[in-house]
Amino acid sequence: MIQSVTVYCSSSSAIDSIYVDAAVELGEAIAAQKWNLVYGGNSVGLMERLADAVRAGKGRVIGITPQLFIDKGVHDQKCDEFIVTECMRTRKAQMEARGDAYIAMPGGLGTFEEIFEIIVGKQLKYHNKPIVLLNINDYYRPMLEQIERGIEQNFIKSKAMDLFCVASDVPSAIEHIRSYVPTRIADKWFDKSIANPTK
Repeated sequence: MIQSVTVYCSSSSAIDSIYVDAAVELGEAIAAQKWNLVYGGNSVGLMERLADAVRAGKGRVIGITPQLFIDKGVHDQKCDEFIVTECMRTRKAQMEARGDAYIAMPGGLGTFEEIFEIIVGKQLKYHNKPIVLLNINDYYRPMLEQIERGIEQNFIKSKAMDLFCVASDVPSAIEHIRSYVPTRIADKWFDKSIANPTK
């Protein structure tokens, strides 16, 4: 059962309104599903708009941030639950542990780092939870093309694309999480054979 959804997103305020609108829509949708929001705990950029939308819908917000951002004064002081971590690595671990599902909105280097760690964690069977790339405005297309290139050149196994869902809008992302049924994850990641690298 999904109780909490971890969302990774941008701290930038200098981005197109299409992404801001999507953050608000996602926050409203999470609240409507009565899911808790787990997020990076800062009142900046899409992070702030997302959390405020969940609160406006009477949803519960769990913020997780390192002491660094508290010292900078950008932390969210309105969270229902607020967790302070030692560093970014422990923050990521807490955000992973507290989520029953993961959504990556369009974001920067930090978002890429976070969502790739979650995808690899699923590949290695550390979890089997739903993962969604919320591909607003086709933002993730170049990254997806790079993954396909890795598959073509045998750096990445083709089954990697089954580890996550690419959703073009918020309703599709929510529906994937609502209807998600865990499937068996193969042990082919540990196969030393290169005879059939894409299978």
